[in-house]
Amino acid sequence: MNTTNHHIDLLLEQCKNGNQQAQLTVYKRYYKAMYNTSLRIVKDSAEAEDVMQESFLSAFTKLESYSGEATFGSWLKRIVVNNSISSYNKRARLKEDDLDDTLYKLEEDQGITECDTNQLEVQRVLQTMNHLKENYRMALTLNLIEGYDYEEMSDILGISYANCRTTVSRAKESLRKKLSELITE
Repeated sequence: MNTTNHHIDLLLEQCKNGNQQAQLTVYKRYYKAMYNTSLRIVKDSAEAEDVMQESFLSAFTKLESYSGEATFGSWLKRIVVNNSISSYNKRARLKEDDLDDTLYKLEEDQGITECDTNQLEVQRVLQTMNHLKENYRMALTLNLIEGYDYEEMSDILGISYANCRTTVSRAKESLRKKLSELITE
């Protein structure tokens, strides 16, 4: 066990005992990554912040159920992903406005240099992903950005393994098509 894993294990033990300073330390270590994970799914910064806060609260109250089989970060990320998907679906059922166009845009006052070219390409791919069908966008986000394998994704999305593989394949093809249309414009 490396020192980082040992340190987080000690912090988690303190968290189980109600140590708020340890909880704050764990929060500070993981909040940016968990916020970004949620933001990629819910596509709204305020909602992502809420989901992240609820996820940490849930994790700290259910810390006894953390078995240690996976890293704490991956366990927490799974909570964030599940809460994000749930929140997104709830919002979709309520037919709230979607903020696709406001995500991943470069700020108007940001200067563009040659070093920014790779970042611009990433931004273009992420923006294009936001214009895919929702199930395609969700599948690609979980697979390519969050790094979940097909088995984990099928559990998260509530679909069969074969359907998950097909969805990811079709989503990639749809993304390729949309990106090639952008290039030819």
